[in-house]
Amino acid sequence: MDTRKPNAVVQRGPGPSACGLLAAAGCQLLLTGACVVGPNYHRPTAPVPAAYKETPPPPVAAAGAEWSPAQPSEGAARGKWWEVYNDPQLNALEEQVSISNQNVLLAEAQFREAEDAARVARSSLFPTVTSSPSISTSRTSGTLFNVNAGNLTSGERNSYDLPFTVSYLADIWGSIRRSARASAETAQASFAELENARLSYHAALAQDYFELHGSDGEQDLLQRTVQSYTDSLQLTKDRFASGVASGADVAQAQAQLDTTRAQLIDLGVARAQLEHAIAILTGKPPAALSIPAAPNKLEPPPVPVGLPSTLLERRPDIASAERQMAAANEQIGIAQAAYYPSLTLSATGGLESGSISQWLTWPSRFWSLGPTLAETLFDAGRRRAQVAGAQAAFDASVATYRQTVLTGFQQVEDNLAALRILAGEATAEDAAIHAAQQSLDISTYQYKAGTVDYLTVLTEQTILLQDQVQAVNILTRRMTASVLLIEALGGGWDASALPAPQALVHGN
Repeated sequence: MDTRKPNAVVQRGPGPSACGLLAAAGCQLLLTGACVVGPNYHRPTAPVPAAYKETPPPPVAAAGAEWSPAQPSEGAARGKWWEVYNDPQLNALEEQVSISNQNVLLAEAQFREAEDAARVARSSLFPTVTSSPSISTSRTSGTLFNVNAGNLTSGERNSYDLPFTVSYLADIWGSIRRSARASAETAQASFAELENARLSYHAALAQDYFELHGSDGEQDLLQRTVQSYTDSLQLTKDRFASGVASGADVAQAQAQLDTTRAQLIDLGVARAQLEHAIAILTGKPPAALSIPAAPNKLEPPPVPVGLPSTLLERRPDIASAERQMAAANEQIGIAQAAYYPSLTLSATGGLESGSISQWLTWPSRFWSLGPTLAETLFDAGRRRAQVAGAQAAFDASVATYRQTVLTGFQQVEDNLAALRILAGEATAEDAAIHAAQQSLDISTYQYKAGTVDYLTVLTEQTILLQDQVQAVNILTRRMTASVLLIEALGGGWDASALPAPQALVHGN
């Protein structure tokens, strides 16, 4: 099969090496310097406050806590941020997320796909060498008369071809280099998305874990309350049997006990669902995981917040949005490069013969070498629209980046406020529980003395139980708010963890 171009210079016999000429031409282009059209990338500004509006909650000492109040020169904890809670069971569950969570594995596969795409794009910077050996036999018509030759061309003809073609699209305007950079930046964004997925699912597991143990705390409280109400019911029955209490007292005590038992049973639904969610986050079916009941007891550890400006480097979702913005900027240059002509350097050489005995001999060699210049003369405004579209896509990526930054600050402020306010609420709730317990003790003594009816005791018991349940819920909310704050701050991640473009294209 003859792959030679009609407009190429064809030589047979002694001549320069096609590959050598092509390499020399490519080097000449590199030495003379090629233009790179399009805008250079500069990270757009984002709204960054000088300080957070919400002040961090006062530090509370916690056993095993490694976090501490942030200092201006202090960095965030790295890696396994969940170990700050000093909970071995939580640590063991978190270790399963990165290796077994299917959504994390999906993000990891997507990053590898983007990494391979970066290598594919980089390959366009180098010449392409192809070969298409062929052996064919053909027969022409015996009635075909060749006027120029003055004879008939008929009979069978064998053809043995061993061609090699080298083709190189010269990157004069930087379009290929921009494509390679855009692919590498997209791969960096994919890596940041992977890290964001890991952070998100690690945080989701910690939230479910603390909510589950918060449910355990409420169950433990209701179990103790059921026992207390059982004793109160027995007290009213004894007083009724002695003739000093009415049947209404017994009925009220029985109703209160049954209601509390129903509340205790209902908590089992939420706990089971949380346990199932944790199993899925660790990549296991719900039947394969059982978590022993254990109420939350530790206070949330203090979390270093740092300066707002550091948040831009600490959140993987912001890093992803920034890298996508850089890739979108490259597309503008790629679109603008289409206005200029493209230069392709190509060379073909090999062995060609009609006889297999002479196929691999020196006289059977052939080669051709020639450049091809291509330019679009009219496209009805297509390139102009492509440049405008690329600019619009970049503007959209800038808006996405800035919105991601704003959302990050909102999440930090929300959870700083939650921790600060809930810490004050917990103190007030502890005082309310203490007062309610005193009031219940007094009412119980008065009931036993016969100075008040059982409704007074029942009212005080209800108030105390409500305050105790609220205290358990506040502690759960404080623990989950601390997890959300760590997640909002990036979990100790830093943009310096992004792989370098060279590492992406070389597979290091």
